[in-house]
Parts: sequence; C-alpha cells; structure tokens
Amino acid sequence: MLSLAVLLVGLSVALLVVFLAQVAPSRQTGLARQLDGLRRASRTIEREDDSRLRTEQLAALLQSFGERITGHRRDEASIRLWLAQAGFLGFTDVPTYWGARFGLTAALAAAGFLLAPLVATSVTGVVVAAFWGAAAGWVAPPFYIRSRVKARQKAVQRALPDALDMLVVCVEAGLGLNQALVRVADEIHQVSPLLSEQLVMVNLEIRAGTAREQALRNLAERTGLSDVSSLVAMLIQTDRFGTSIANALRVQAMSLRTKRQQRAEEAAAKTAIQLVFPLVLFIFPALFVVILGPAVLTIVQTLSTLR
Repeated sequence: MLSLAVLLVGLSVALLVVFLAQVAPSRQTGLARQLDGLRRASRTIEREDDSRLRTEQLAALLQSFGERITGHRRDEASIRLWLAQAGFLGFTDVPTYWGARFGLTAALAAAGFLLAPLVATSVTGVVVAAFWGAAAGWVAPPFYIRSRVKARQKAVQRALPDALDMLVVCVEAGLGLNQALVRVADEIHQVSPLLSEQLVMVNLEIRAGTAREQALRNLAERTGLSDVSSLVAMLIQTDRFGTSIANALRVQAMSLRTKRQQRAEEAAAKTAIQLVFPLVLFIFPALFVVILGPAVLTIVQTLSTLR
C-alpha cells in the first residue's frame, strides 16, 4: 500500500508538472500581446504597401502605354471631365484610361485567340472568339466609368436636399456662405461622404485663391447634375445681386424635395409595368401547369379509353 501511495503521488506530481508546462506558455503577458499586435500590424502594413506598390507600377505602365498610343487627343478635356465625374481627379488619369482600354482590348483578344482552340477547332471560331474578346475589352472600361458616374450622381442627388436644409440653418444662424459650406461638409459626412468630399473641394479651391463663382461652377461640372447646376446658378445670382441667400436656399430645398417625391412616384408607377415580364415568363407558366395540368391529363386518359 505504501508503494502504491508513493507511485500515485509521483504520478500526480508528474501530471501536474506536465499540465503547468502546457498551460504556462499559453498565458501571455500584456507586453507579449502588445508585441504580437504590433507584429500583426506591421505585416498588414507591409502587405498594404506591397499591394499599393503593385498598383502604382501598373498605373505607371498603363499611363506610359496610353501616352504613347494616344498622345494629345482633341477630346482630352471632355474625357477628363467625364473621369472627374467618376471620381478620378488625377492629372494622369486620361492616359491611364486609354492605356487600360487599349491594353484590356489586346489582352482579351489574345486570350480569346489562345483559348478558343481548346473549344472550337475551326479557324472561324478562333477569329470570332478573338473579336468578341477585343470588343469586350474595348467596351468594359467605358461601361465601368459610366456606371460609376451614375452611382455617384445618385448618391449626391439623394443627399442634396438634406444638405440644403442644413445650409439654410447655418446661413440663418449668421454664418457666411463659405463657413456654412464648411459646416455642412462636416455634418453631412456621415450621411453622404461623397457630397461632403465635393463641398470640401469647393472650400479648398476658395482657400487656394479661386473665385467662389468659379469654385461653384467646378462643383457643378464635377457632379454633372442638373439640380446642382441650378443650385450653383442660384447662388451665383444671389451673390451678384445681393439678395437673401436663406430664402433662395429654402425655395431650392423645397423644389428638390418635390422633385425627389416625384421621382419616387414615377418609380412606383413603373413597378407595375416592370412586373409584367416576370409574371408572364415565370409565374403564369407555373400556374398554368398546376391548374390545367390535371385537366389535360384527364382529357388524355379519356381519349385513350375511347380509342
């Protein structure tokens, strides 16, 4: 019994030592956890730097390629304005756009030419695949830019009435137009970061020495919205003739809210027409099968018995 007791005590001590050896290293101090957090943060920063470096290298390559191919085009100003409405405000965005367009066209055409023999055996199929790849590469960048412009315009149009209401409150509280724009840009950031960014750019242009009239016109050109253009025209007129900005802004805000309500009613009216196609193509055939299916089967069985 004594030997068994000694054996059990030794085994218990050994298991306790093993347990402590397994548990003790896993318990990290606060300093060790901070060091691990710093290591993970440094790895994340390194990965972000690597991806940013690759993106910059690709952008530089596309820029040089676009400059060599296009040179100075006559429509450069319109393309630059179009890209600015999509959110690309850099000086090198125009050659980068053309480089991406031509490069994507060549890459997809080559991909279609090389991959088509795996599916089609004829020369005509290879040529058609290369042609469709080139067409897709040529159309894809404008489609992306156009969709981005529409999304940004919708975001600005949705938040513009609220921004005008805040602008009215700021002006009636005694702030000047420039200070009111700064305040509205800070307050509207949580609702619409895009509109806040546009207002901040207006303030930066005014601080840089640009006339307020020109800065407001640049805002209308960057957004490409008729509502913003009418707002800018109203602000310029009130600034020239010295009329009350608060009353004009209040009328403009009411007009924008009425337009937004009318657009919502128009979208609701279009819903009934848009539901016709899913009903006819998907729902009605299923209903016909469920309702008329048993009757058709009964008729077929009756005719077979008569024969």
